[in-house]
Amino acid sequence: MSRKALSVAEAKATLSDALREVEAGATVIITRRGKPIAALVRAEDVNTLARLRAAGPQNGLASIAGGWEDSEELVASIAAAPRRGRRQATAFE
Repeated sequence: MSRKALSVAEAKATLSDALREVEAGATVIITRRGKPIAALVRAEDVNTLARLRAAGPQNGLASIAGGWEDSEELVASIAAAPRRGRRQATAFE
C-alpha cells in the first residue's frame, strides 16, 4: 500500500486527486507545518481501525477478528500474514 503526505493547502487544492488515490488503496497523510494531523483512508479501513482500538493489545488477534467462531476474516488474516521460516520444536523434559 502506498503512502503519500500532503500539506493542508495541498490537500485542499487536490482533494479529488487524493480521494482517487485513496480509492485505489493508498493512504494520504495530511500535515500541518510538517507534522501529521489526519489521514485519508478507505472507508472499509475505518471499521478495521475501530476494531483494533476496541480490542487493545491485551485481547490478541482473535479479538481483532471478532472472535474464533465463524471468523473467516481471522482465517484470511492468518493466511495472509508473512511467514518467516519455521520454528524449532521445543523439547519438553
